[in-house]
Amino acid sequence: MGHPNRAPRRADVVLHARTTLLLCAALLPTACGSSTSAQPSTTSPVTTTISAPPPTPTSAAPPSVDPYAGMPLIDHADWTKAIDGPRLLVYPTPAGRQDTFPGTDERAWQEVIAQAPDANTPGMRDQFLCHWTWARLVEPDKPSWNLEPWRPAVGYQATVEAKCNPGGPER
Repeated sequence: MGHPNRAPRRADVVLHARTTLLLCAALLPTACGSSTSAQPSTTSPVTTTISAPPPTPTSAAPPSVDPYAGMPLIDHADWTKAIDGPRLLVYPTPAGRQDTFPGTDERAWQEVIAQAPDANTPGMRDQFLCHWTWARLVEPDKPSWNLEPWRPAVGYQATVEAKCNPGGPER
């Protein structure tokens, strides 16, 4: 930039700023991992090419097609007698334990009532939906989901708050 005892000339300052800018443009993409090609407006062009990193996935998109479509979600449902009264034991299939595609809860419920038509009551449906949504997460290997018609129909939210057993714990 000229002589050390002399104030820098405007042309020197502009040249220094332009050089700094070009160096930053050439080095900054290296640190950030992006790709750029810079051509300064000076007499000697400088080109920097850096390969771009692979795109970063933002989040896994839900499948657009049910991966378990056409597969049964409920293996079987059996009525039994318990100390408190009748109990429907619902046995999900492996697909029924895994499928989270929208609408599969209703498809699975339809499979239950096809096997046990007398289970089609609001309280039983809420118990089933609670098991479908929450019991699969909390206890994924539970052999059966137990639904009791004698439990009060308190609505889905209250059924969830009662850990799928409104009216008292399972005995």
